[in-house]
Amino acid sequence: MSYDTLKLRHRNERDGYPSNLSLRVHRSLSWLQRAEQLDDPDSQFIFLWISFNAAYATEINEEYRTTEKTAFRGFLEKLVSLDVDKQLDELTWTEFPRSIRVLLSNRFVFQPFWDHQNGKLSEEEWQDQFTRAKVAAQSALGSEDTATVLGIALSRIYTLRNQLIHGGATWGSKVNREQIRDCVALMSQLVPVILTIMMDHPETLWGDACYPVVNE
Repeated sequence: MSYDTLKLRHRNERDGYPSNLSLRVHRSLSWLQRAEQLDDPDSQFIFLWISFNAAYATEINEEYRTTEKTAFRGFLEKLVSLDVDKQLDELTWTEFPRSIRVLLSNRFVFQPFWDHQNGKLSEEEWQDQFTRAKVAAQSALGSEDTATVLGIALSRIYTLRNQLIHGGATWGSKVNREQIRDCVALMSQLVPVILTIMMDHPETLWGDACYPVVNE
């Protein structure tokens, strides 16, 4: 589903949306459009993350960087419960199962690995956390728990986002090409599905946008 399709729908329906929902969708679509216009994977990834975060519209607590809890769990559970067409299930279990499994087992998008590299954790501590994280991920995969699997995947993607935004990676680096490519492919389909579900259910309390409108 493309920006053009979603934008047309939003334009036709927005007068019937709560103002908070309309604003979040409007902002998210603007970044999705920009991501679709680019052929640079690093930039696409950054803009897709902004698009997701505009829809999510909640501050991300730093505690979620170092635990297998995720700041996205409640949001994703709500989306899954409302996803009558099973679009999120389709993405998770049919279109991107390999990419998601690779992401969940990749130490380079696991924040405690980098905490170890920066001297914050010992080798034993990060390895222990990684082992426990893989067990939790395998359990969620085995039970086909879509919300949990996507939540863990997004926490890994958040680590990759931090590397780029905070200057911890080189533009066009060969080291993270596979991760960037897989994340762009997943996010480019995940964000439109999220927006679709939100627009399908404008009556749902999605929470307040963390940045209210000033001038859009």
